[in-house]
Amino acid sequence: YQRRVRGLRHSPLMLARGVINCSRPLLALRRAKPKSFAPITLSRCFSDQRGDIFNPTEEHAALREMVRNFAENEVDPQALEHDKEEKFNIELFRKLGELGLHGITVDPEYGGSGMDATAAVIVHEELAAADPGFCLAYLAHSMLFTNNVYHNGNEEQKHRFLPGACEGSLIGGMGMSEPGAGTDVLGLSTKAVQNQGGDWVLNGSKMWITNGAITDTELGDAFLIYARTGEARSDITMFLVEKGMPGFALGQRIKDKCGMRASGTAELVFADCAVPAANMVGELNGGIIAMMRNLELERLVLAAMSLGIAKRCCNVMVNYSQDRKAFGKPIGSFGQIQRHIADSYAEYRAGAAYTYQTAAAMNDLGSAGNRIDSDGVKLYCSVMGTNVANRAMQVLGGYGYVGEYQVERLWRDAKLLEIGGGTLEAHQKNMTIDLSKMDDLSRAGL
Repeated sequence: YQRRVRGLRHSPLMLARGVINCSRPLLALRRAKPKSFAPITLSRCFSDQRGDIFNPTEEHAALREMVRNFAENEVDPQALEHDKEEKFNIELFRKLGELGLHGITVDPEYGGSGMDATAAVIVHEELAAADPGFCLAYLAHSMLFTNNVYHNGNEEQKHRFLPGACEGSLIGGMGMSEPGAGTDVLGLSTKAVQNQGGDWVLNGSKMWITNGAITDTELGDAFLIYARTGEARSDITMFLVEKGMPGFALGQRIKDKCGMRASGTAELVFADCAVPAANMVGELNGGIIAMMRNLELERLVLAAMSLGIAKRCCNVMVNYSQDRKAFGKPIGSFGQIQRHIADSYAEYRAGAAYTYQTAAAMNDLGSAGNRIDSDGVKLYCSVMGTNVANRAMQVLGGYGYVGEYQVERLWRDAKLLEIGGGTLEAHQKNMTIDLSKMDDLSRAGL
């Protein structure tokens, strides 16, 4: 892989072009597998043509090539082991910082790479094609924490948190969901009360927090926590809560998940947690705007994760159907199998076009206003990814049902994307509300 020189900032493009080279080559960790299942064809379903919607510039194309190579050579070989052990690969996670990926949307002034929403989609698609669980940990850190601080924090907060977040020495996350508040996010009950000294005291808990625990007993380093700061339903404020603050503790690491087992999920507990006034992010009672703008980006890259799962499943199906024989010929010659493959590919490509078009329209990540399509791409792609993974299981038969051949893990991982970051039902509600305010769908870009 390409390594950043300490003390200097380099974009993914510079790294991908080999401007800065590491003397240590990529580790050949891939376990030998039958040809049908080798992960060397992750790019098979995807155009690498420069200047198209998927790679609008040479820099985007170079980024895709770099991340794909890293995913195939370093992320994919460790995926099954970490899924089985429900273990977060911290060392591999930090390598993403060396590649400049943790701060993909952050200005170089703070240690980032200064790229756009399309770049974020590229990274998530390519990582998810290898290991969605590992990619989810990356998303929680790079999008929900790092990008969020960049767009909503003040200068002091940016300089204090972003350099470490961009290099990966600081592992962050975001706390919005609670044991009794998920889709009804404005129903959250965690409270923050300002004391006489001007600092804040938080009480409550957050649930399902990715990167909340990086081991069974250790918290992540810093979190953006939404808390109620007034009587009105919308009186919500965001705070930076750091590991080691009095009253902040790991409630439990949530284990035995159906999928995404390579990312740590936890309950965070705040019992008279003292948070300095300097750690309030944005304006008092102004957290809703920050929440909505970051949800749009979150849903976009969650859709990209579904694209990665679907792409990988398409590759596995095509390869297996060519090698596997039944009744004296490849099973790909049978209409039932052809339908699974063709429908999956067409749906994947439709989802990719919608996702990358939406990313292109989100040219200002510091503002909201893309809810219809950020909800829309996740609504479509999450279901599509689950359906494609299910077809891959069917095409592979018994082989698909075991972890050795990847699609079983992808199938389990895919389901979360219909729930996390907004349920399908929440997207349907949001989109219908917004569309009902339009007298002409041309206002939706049609």
